[in-house]
Amino acid sequence: MATPKWQALVLNALRFEAGWLLCVLGGSWVAAVAGSSLLAWHLWRCARPGEWRFIAGFALLGLAIDGGLQLLGGFNFNDQTLVLRLLPLWLWMLWPLFATLVYHSLAWLWRYPLLAALCGAISGPLSYYGGALLAEVTLAAWLLPVQALVWAMLCVGISRFYRT
Repeated sequence: MATPKWQALVLNALRFEAGWLLCVLGGSWVAAVAGSSLLAWHLWRCARPGEWRFIAGFALLGLAIDGGLQLLGGFNFNDQTLVLRLLPLWLWMLWPLFATLVYHSLAWLWRYPLLAALCGAISGPLSYYGGALLAEVTLAAWLLPVQALVWAMLCVGISRFYRT
């Protein structure tokens, strides 16, 4: 039988996965409602004191990183509405949703910076690739290798500055 702590960690991961699917498959309107609801639930029931600052900062970082890659021609969102002419809301919402994992279900990973880098380098691009297929987004040929580097560096950064 799973302990309450393990149950909370698994539910944290499942909430993220549900949010990812809802955002990617549902588009920006669904992302606005479902993503905001999942974030509100996390902040109300699960978050550490002050964790909202990390989540907000990570959301801004995502807008800067993916927005910059969009400006360089990394994404073709076709006729989707873009936030600040950079990204569709559904893609941007994935950043704060990911941030809800950092102090919870992924907390164990930050003790191992090289493993964190490897996990980021693999799972980051896979997430973009899968999301692009499901949301009918075209990715530039160079984008996935760049995303591998970006997510490896992000995960090493989180490992370095993570505080339990």
